[in-house]
Amino acid sequence: MGKLNPAQIKNLTVQGTYEDGHGLRLVVRANGTKSWVLRFQIDGRRREMGLGAFPGVSLKDARNATFERRQLLAMGIDPLAHRAEQTITKKREAQEKLARATTFKALALEYIETHRAGWKNSKHAQQWENTLLTYAYPVIGDVPAEEITTDHMLRVLRPIWETKAETASRVRNRIEMVLDAAKARDLRAGENPARWRGHLDKLLPPRSKVQVVAHHPALPWVQMPEFMKMLMLRQELSSRAIVLTILTACRTSEVLGATWKEVDLKNKIWKIPASRMKAGKEHRVPLSDATCEIISGLVHLKESDYLFPGTKTGSHLSNTSMLMALRRMNRSDLTIHGFRSTFRDWAAETTQYPREVCEQALAHIRQDKAEAAYFRGDLFEKRRAMMDDWARYAYGKNQE
Repeated sequence: MGKLNPAQIKNLTVQGTYEDGHGLRLVVRANGTKSWVLRFQIDGRRREMGLGAFPGVSLKDARNATFERRQLLAMGIDPLAHRAEQTITKKREAQEKLARATTFKALALEYIETHRAGWKNSKHAQQWENTLLTYAYPVIGDVPAEEITTDHMLRVLRPIWETKAETASRVRNRIEMVLDAAKARDLRAGENPARWRGHLDKLLPPRSKVQVVAHHPALPWVQMPEFMKMLMLRQELSSRAIVLTILTACRTSEVLGATWKEVDLKNKIWKIPASRMKAGKEHRVPLSDATCEIISGLVHLKESDYLFPGTKTGSHLSNTSMLMALRRMNRSDLTIHGFRSTFRDWAAETTQYPREVCEQALAHIRQDKAEAAYFRGDLFEKRRAMMDDWARYAYGKNQE
């Protein structure tokens, strides 16, 4: 029999340690809280082990726990080490249960939501959602992350690897990132079955071998003056947007999203904020006199924030507006993006401007990271001279 009884324990208020026997003691603290402690010795070392607080753990419970620990000691097992091992085992079992219950789709949706704020625009998140919904979820959407194998990946990728190489590559990369995140959360172990280098590259042909490179149809640079002459005869807003695209060598989205706040006609500069640039970096566009004249002709539209307002209040022209204008000119053989190639070909074949000046004008992302690290200027004045020359050529003034 122990030395303590339930009534005695309930009425204890004096701070101190009260022995029950077999190493079990009740510790009463100054604030009145009471807890059970087991003292024992193993391998010549005295140790203490908490068994819980009273009244959550009753006297009977504490004595039963003491009996169980004494049995372990009789077998040479340290009760503290045994409890720690049990905690780890339970945690591992709970994690494994969670992993079995967590599907790839659930992880992917969580990944997208977590990273949405860090992506440049909502379109990027939408592309993630659409590609995974179309190609990944039908195969692995309901499969727990820990069970996804190389075979699963081949079933996702093989149907589109040769016909939609770019899309397939993006799907693979996105699955890889989701599975990496799952591994970081201990929801899967082992190698990532979506890894390309040293894994899927042994099972699928390189993308470069199967990808059909789609070049944007471009107007030959020698035809630009004649094309511009026909374009300037048209007064529609979308045609003026094409003119601005040609003269600045900017992308469709950059031109259509241009606002009056971005344009400084006095200093002949157009500053496109980083949020609207593909490279995520502010781009200064030098405006030639001809370009300023085109923009000045839009001043009557200043009731809108955009240079090229759409039919809906607060919107700009749609992404297809300029393409439709080309079709009305019977030039469906061209694309708006192709005019950037026209400009680049003209600069390369008829001018002495260095490659880096041309690339900066196109706001291309530098592939050479070492070069990018040392190259911090934007060659603005050199680009201004080049864009002035380009405007003169496009309008046929070099031929006068």
